[in-house]
Amino acid sequence: MQPQDIIRRKRDGEVLDASDIAAFVRGIGDGEVSEGQIGAFTMAVYLNGMTAPERVALSLAMRDSGRVLDWSAMGIDEKLLIEKHSSGGVGDEKITLLVIPLAAACGVFAPNLSGWGLDYCGGEIDMLDSIPGYDTAPSSETFMAAVKSAGGAIIGPTPDLAPADRKIFKVRDVTATVESVALITGSIMSKKLAAGPRGMVITVGSGSGAYMATPDDARELAESMSEVASGAGLPSVMLLTDLNAFVGTAIGAATEVIETVDFLTGRHRDARVTDLTLTVTAEMIVLAGLETDIDAARALAASRLKDGSAARHFGLMVKALGGPADFVERPADHLPAAAVIKPVFATESGFVAGMNTREIGLALVGLGGGRKLPEEAIDLSVGLTDFRQVGDAVGPDRPLCTIHARSEAEWETAAARVRAAVQISDTPPAPLGPIVIERIARSP
Repeated sequence: MQPQDIIRRKRDGEVLDASDIAAFVRGIGDGEVSEGQIGAFTMAVYLNGMTAPERVALSLAMRDSGRVLDWSAMGIDEKLLIEKHSSGGVGDEKITLLVIPLAAACGVFAPNLSGWGLDYCGGEIDMLDSIPGYDTAPSSETFMAAVKSAGGAIIGPTPDLAPADRKIFKVRDVTATVESVALITGSIMSKKLAAGPRGMVITVGSGSGAYMATPDDARELAESMSEVASGAGLPSVMLLTDLNAFVGTAIGAATEVIETVDFLTGRHRDARVTDLTLTVTAEMIVLAGLETDIDAARALAASRLKDGSAARHFGLMVKALGGPADFVERPADHLPAAAVIKPVFATESGFVAGMNTREIGLALVGLGGGRKLPEEAIDLSVGLTDFRQVGDAVGPDRPLCTIHARSEAEWETAAARVRAAVQISDTPPAPLGPIVIERIARSP
């Protein structure tokens, strides 16, 4: 196999055989394919796309680049193994940190392989890396034991689970190929399938805060992932979401972990985050067969959130993967804090009428909270908190948000970017519509 021949054929718009794709992915694992060749391949795919069979082949080849978990010896009812994922969005990845412990509290077993931040969107693994001691790349045995003991666990790609994705993922981040439907499908589905679930629920966002610009783009990605899941023998539910507005009130690694704990413990719960969290969890409960009615499943999830069970399961997960045993009780004592923490005010009084959410995500990158090179470390302490939602009043005495920065200069740059990204009107705008705008379900 000559990597350049496969790259050339895809560059020229040819359809690759499954054997070609498998050989290229094996070459990534064997070191026979360089980082430059990965970048050339991802750009060729970005420009020319992939057919449905090519996407299935890519996902399965990436899955098979490492180990596929076998849960048969773990004493878990395997029909309860349900995965959750997000295709990415500004502030959206925290939903995974909320759903996994909540689903576990409802009786689901939720093994979750997630990723780092990409471009202007944060990542679950960057958030969890801010927790001291938390191992986001444990052995498969440690991961499986954590899922059994805590009911769910979130980790990143490991040396033996979808290892090809580790290399492709980080190259995509810095080569302007993040938005490719085929590459997003391969990245997400290879990790999902490697975890050995029996079903999956995936949110696919569209809008200024997502990789998919329009609902049609999101639907294309959802259908692509649904086809791969079906081809692998798994039922799936894809939920299309509206990400034209900031999800929740914080972005950043440590800052979103604080928001996560505040939500689970009931200190603060954003309405749209609550709606999405309960909706996703209810779908997982139904896929696991614990309820047959979606309304009953949602009511079960709401009760486990209210009684503190979800917070307890989050604490069990953190402890099982090496984090502090008292993390839920004292998160701020364990997380890094930025040097400069100050509010940013609007220059005029009015109401938040809309926002360019991508620009807000790029403000985080400028603060040091996102990557510009594949192996670049990010600052886990920086971020934005207390972000005002569409319809909220703002002005010279009412802040748009609070910026956590490394220096005054970086704070000033981020503040200017935030002000430019938020539209303010004299009168209250129409309220935002539902965050979930479409549901696609498919059985194998």
